[in-house]
Amino acid sequence: MTELSAPALASPSTIQTAEAGYADWRAWRLASVAAPTGNLALIETRWLADDDETTPEQALAGHPDTVIATELRRRNLDTGAPERGIRLWDADSPAIRAFETIEAFPFDPSWIVEATFTPVSDERTIPFEHIRDNGLTRDLVVPGDITFEREGVEYTLSAFDDDGTLLLVFGDPTNGDDGPDGTYASGRFLFVTRDGDRAVLDFNRAFVPPCGFSDQYNCPLPPRNNRFPVPVTAGEKRVVLRDGAAH
Repeated sequence: MTELSAPALASPSTIQTAEAGYADWRAWRLASVAAPTGNLALIETRWLADDDETTPEQALAGHPDTVIATELRRRNLDTGAPERGIRLWDADSPAIRAFETIEAFPFDPSWIVEATFTPVSDERTIPFEHIRDNGLTRDLVVPGDITFEREGVEYTLSAFDDDGTLLLVFGDPTNGDDGPDGTYASGRFLFVTRDGDRAVLDFNRAFVPPCGFSDQYNCPLPPRNNRFPVPVTAGEKRVVLRDGAAH
């Protein structure tokens, strides 16, 4: 068996910047998921029929003052027609009350990857299966390829455009593992920093997707080329609730 080389480290300045901001990022994550419209607050996602004119205000009927309503839109998978939905958020949800922490790996500079970003056609899309779409896929715009080499393996990853930011949905063998290094079963997310043709993937900031906090989200799942053959032992692992459950 050929011995693999050690992973190439990012530049010292990139590592220093990432490490200096890590504690603040962790604190922000723990606060944001428990905010009044954070991931733990989502208690209902309701998609409306074409002739249903329910307003967010009407959807709040019967709910306590801690609940607010927002609108969202998507396209129907079968017809392509626009659909309107309402989400209900409870600042005092059972999940917020039970929330303890998000387990995470220790900061590891070897999981800060400097990669090359190669733009592609604006019309390039990749089908992403979503967790609540019963095996169907939604085409998401992928503005370019992210390529790098790690331990002798070349990777070409696809991050889609999430309101102007590159969002990587990836999987690895830690997903769903019951051991101490196990991570959220459906994969994890990572925002990619890009400057021209240079991209930085700091896997220490890989995070549990929204569907790991509430089953009312419809998260995309990692496409085949975004599945690592080796454990990614960096970033968030699982959500821990007060009863000891981990998601």
